[in-house]
Amino acid sequence: METKDVIYELRTKAGLSQDELAEQVFVTRQAVSRWENGETVPNTDTLKLLSKLFDVSINTLLGAPRQQICQCCGMPLDDSLLARNKDGSLNEEYCKWCYADGTYTYSNMDDLIDVCVKHMVNENFNEEQAREYMKHVLPQLDYWKRYAELGDNGEFEAFKQKLIGEINELHIEGMPKVEKLNALVGNYVNLAYRLPSGKAVQFLDNGTTYLGTQLEPEFGGDRCFGVLANMDFILISTYGPEGADPELVLYKKR
Repeated sequence: METKDVIYELRTKAGLSQDELAEQVFVTRQAVSRWENGETVPNTDTLKLLSKLFDVSINTLLGAPRQQICQCCGMPLDDSLLARNKDGSLNEEYCKWCYADGTYTYSNMDDLIDVCVKHMVNENFNEEQAREYMKHVLPQLDYWKRYAELGDNGEFEAFKQKLIGEINELHIEGMPKVEKLNALVGNYVNLAYRLPSGKAVQFLDNGTTYLGTQLEPEFGGDRCFGVLANMDFILISTYGPEGADPELVLYKKR
């Protein structure tokens, strides 16, 4: 779609008149009319306001003229996969696994490769091929080219190690020691736990990125331990294949 069609569709879907949209982004109704007639396009500052208002990327507002990829892991991006900055605005350079609320979640390229390879292996692409591909691609991406500039001097990695220590000190029976924590987006891991009252409750925010991992239990069986944490809490659960029948083991405020 062209910009004029995108803006019209977003405006009507939001139930806004041209006057109401104009007021929201500090322009005149005539300016909105010219956008939707294809006579002009919004300037950069207005595109940012429209992006925030409609919760879509500027790339989408412009009719998706370029294929975006995450500048940390190389994943193809659409609006549903984009990261967010601290102020909640969309960050069009990264996916929400590599950049969460203003924080870069990977400081070690090998750790990122380990995570990505698990999702790349298929009948046409074995693990060795996937690993070699990522070793070739990642150094060409902006984040790794500029790591010395963009990195946080190891602060986030130190936070992860502190979390790992706190989790292991809980000594959950049957749960192996946590060695690594990866970025996990809420809507992928937001299981509903059944309370004694019978009510099922979710504890996570679908749009937030957490740190977590899945562990095979020391005593065997088909249930796994799930570990999730952030600055505020540690959550440990067990569940069956594909997250079936989740049970909450521990929820601890930090």
